[in-house]
Amino acid sequence: MSRVTLTTLQVLVAVVLILCWQLASTTHIIGDPQNIAFFFSTPVDVAQQVWDWFASGSIWYNLWITLLESILSFLIGAIAAVILGFWFARKPKLGAVFDPYVKGANAMPRVVLAPIFTLWFGLGIWSKVALGFTLVFFIVFFNVVQGVREVDRTILSNGRMLGMSERQLLRHIYLPSALSWVFSSLHTSIGFAVVGAVVGEYLGSAAGLGYLIQQAEGMFDIAGVFAGMFVLAAFVIAIDYGVTLIERRLLVWRPQVHAES
Repeated sequence: MSRVTLTTLQVLVAVVLILCWQLASTTHIIGDPQNIAFFFSTPVDVAQQVWDWFASGSIWYNLWITLLESILSFLIGAIAAVILGFWFARKPKLGAVFDPYVKGANAMPRVVLAPIFTLWFGLGIWSKVALGFTLVFFIVFFNVVQGVREVDRTILSNGRMLGMSERQLLRHIYLPSALSWVFSSLHTSIGFAVVGAVVGEYLGSAAGLGYLIQQAEGMFDIAGVFAGMFVLAAFVIAIDYGVTLIERRLLVWRPQVHAES
């Protein structure tokens, strides 16, 4: 399937879904359109709200706050996870000692941690960064550990036979082997970084997309709630595309897998 065909089909799916939404909220095909519009608004109202936000410029500051929180959560969480993941994978005894503690920390509900982070770091950006960090870190950490452990033993043995040092093994064998796992986790963790920022804003903040959604919800502005969610979704897709470009650059050596049409 060509890229143009794929993009056309993706856009077509969105058009069909929006058309169904419009018909359901303005006609009697499914039920009472007034009730449906009350709970789900209409695509026209949502689009109008998004347009008003961007036309007035009021959303740019909120987007910047959420972007800053998300990027900090993503970078700090991913870097810490990569470093510790490689360390634990290369030190099996150390990993075995701390394994139950890491799994126990991962099992802690993040929503419960949000008020604690707010108490520790205040209502500024760092409480949101801390929440996003906890969501990003474990996703990347477990993938890095698994990626290092999945290194081809034959290639590893050949490298040692050629006299590679531990640093050379790390650079030329372990790191390339784990990169596919790392980027797979990064695509997932992007959404979680944004979720952490937005949930933190929703629970207590004065700016950000979560703040906009919380304000709209408090005024029963369903169009505003859906507008915030659509902007958030577009926001995540744009960041994910940026990570995809970096992945293609760093993994240019990886053979391309062509899906069947």
